[in-house]
Amino acid sequence: MRSERFLLRVQTLCAAIACVTSLGCASVEKRMAPSHFRDWTPEQAILPMVEFQGQLATVRNIRNCKYFANDVYLVDYYDKAFDLNRVKGVDYIVVPFPGVSAMAHVMLSFEFERPGGEPERLAVSVETRKERGERYNPLKGAANQYELMYVVADERDVIQYRTVYNGEDVYLYRTTASPGAARELLVDVLNRANEVAQRPEFYDTITNNCTTNIVRHINRIKPNRLLPDYRVLLPGFSDQLAYDEGLIERHGTFEETKQAAYVNLLAQRYAGREDFSERIRQR
Repeated sequence: MRSERFLLRVQTLCAAIACVTSLGCASVEKRMAPSHFRDWTPEQAILPMVEFQGQLATVRNIRNCKYFANDVYLVDYYDKAFDLNRVKGVDYIVVPFPGVSAMAHVMLSFEFERPGGEPERLAVSVETRKERGERYNPLKGAANQYELMYVVADERDVIQYRTVYNGEDVYLYRTTASPGAARELLVDVLNRANEVAQRPEFYDTITNNCTTNIVRHINRIKPNRLLPDYRVLLPGFSDQLAYDEGLIERHGTFEETKQAAYVNLLAQRYAGREDFSERIRQR
């Protein structure tokens, strides 16, 4: 274990040095301190904030961009109050990087019961907050070149965009979390979103990314539930970890479970519909 940690540190250091060398002096000022005041890409310019009043959580700036093509979209937000007593469960979403199966973006989506209607859902995505013209690069992510942000969004934004307009594969897994555990997880996630909105911090490819933040959320509500594992550092394999740990519902083998979790065909068929979230969960 020590040798693995040492190797990881060496690899991280080498990546950071390579990144600094390639970036040059122009980025030194940015690396000094994180900031909320930069020329952000339009869909990442506004941060979510949450107000708690007893069991009521009012989420402001829930993103619901209207996409017309990969790079053509209308930025839109709405505010909504959620009764935490109605949290029913949480889903785990994995979006592998095209051509790099070991790497992926991961998200959570929380389900709320709605009497007399279909469930409501609230997706949370931990992302690099990019400036206009920036693209994600893991080496830059290891050298304080991006801020971290929490995106709280409608699934018609974060899932529909990836499946319909950006050509990414999306796998949606139902977790085994009880309603009580899902509620605790959501509260911890929303508090963290407030924390990031109040105090900017840097994204880090290894230590402060989409996967490591989710792992910390899980371990805060159930200490040591997830121990160090290479599949956290390589989130393209994180669904296998979740399967092995009993964190997601199983539908046969892992390969069969993953196949059942693939939502692209349904997402493309039901794009733009109000019942998008329910339709992509048809099995």
